[in-house]
Amino acid sequence: MAEPSAATQSPSVSSSSSGAEPSAPGGGSPGSCPDLGAKSCGSSCAVHDLIFWRDVKKTGFVFGTTLIMLLSLAAFSVISVVSYLILALLSVTISFRVYKSVIQAVQKSEEGHPFKAYLDVDITLSSEAFHNYVNAAMVHINRALKLIIRLFLVEDLVDSLKLAVFMWLMTYVGAVFNGITLLILAELLIFSVPIVYEKYKTQIDHYVGITRDQTKSIVEKIQAKLPGIAKKKAE
Repeated sequence: MAEPSAATQSPSVSSSSSGAEPSAPGGGSPGSCPDLGAKSCGSSCAVHDLIFWRDVKKTGFVFGTTLIMLLSLAAFSVISVVSYLILALLSVTISFRVYKSVIQAVQKSEEGHPFKAYLDVDITLSSEAFHNYVNAAMVHINRALKLIIRLFLVEDLVDSLKLAVFMWLMTYVGAVFNGITLLILAELLIFSVPIVYEKYKTQIDHYVGITRDQTKSIVEKIQAKLPGIAKKKAE
């Protein structure tokens, strides 16, 4: 008589266990990137960890290398910097290749080429991966083209005026800084602002909220005085 009860209990157990399998919407643990695929989440999380100095050694290496390259480009031409980088890399690889060859000749060993493991790595880009990258790039390109057409053909007068004011301010920035200097400043901001914001998030959000409210009120006043805008908003 005990067998039927066990049989009747097994479906409920299996159904409860199967019901526990689906994960929460968005997938992943609370610390994972929401609403992103595995590859997108991996790349975005890697960039996030990099600019927030989660791994100090890795971030320091990337920050130092890129900063040295930008400073070199500020002092020398692009051709000189690229040439020196290639010469430095070739000096390291050729020296190591000769050193290993001498060691193998002295020890009479047959270890083979020291970079054989890297030479055998398949670095070919498949057509599927290429099309995926192209499709992802086309999404951003089409979005940028729509934004450019909307701004230059004055679909929204306020947005076009914002662009005009921003470009007018950039003429003064361009008179003081060149492109390389702006890239150096941008890198310093990228690797410093996020960590500062994370540390003083509450205070920064408070003042940003005040600034946003004041800016919104000013824009609304301007929109109310511009011809055609108030009528468009009312419709």
